[in-house]
Amino acid sequence: MLRYRTFTETDYPALAALDLAAQRAADPEFSARPEREREGRLSTSLPALKFYERSEHSFVAQDSAGALLGVILAQHVWQGDRPIVLVRTVLLAPAAPAEAAAGLLHATVKSAYDSAVYEVHFPLTPALAAAAAEEAAHVTGRYAVRHLGTRADTAPGERLGEPSGPGATAPGGGA
Repeated sequence: MLRYRTFTETDYPALAALDLAAQRAADPEFSARPEREREGRLSTSLPALKFYERSEHSFVAQDSAGALLGVILAQHVWQGDRPIVLVRTVLLAPAAPAEAAAGLLHATVKSAYDSAVYEVHFPLTPALAAAAAEEAAHVTGRYAVRHLGTRADTAPGERLGEPSGPGATAPGGGA
């Protein structure tokens, strides 16, 4: 049985360990990547955790033994004409049960509704595909990130086309 709750400063070390485990599971080469790139992929820096702790839309999944098995990091964003809740990431422990992602997303959807925000935007990752179906989400496309400079060379995800314009990586790896 999983419990979903907001997190506190006492959870920060466990969240950092969870993030690291999730990154290593997603990318077996993660530990060999340059330090700057590893830091760029992690979502649990101290400033980020302090921000998301106050967001009212970020939650952890905790098992009955007290271990953190997942976290969803989300925030309010004003779109100019209406607010949305934007999910930055969902991190799951490699051994997390399938229901963890769905429970985390549902906690964020409920918190959005409770604060009179009626849109939750999130990347449709494999971990969230079943959760999106449970929430009857509408798919309007895929979520993409344009990495600038040399980070584009080893960024996670499927690369679409070749870079052009500002921040394109020059031949030889320079920006």
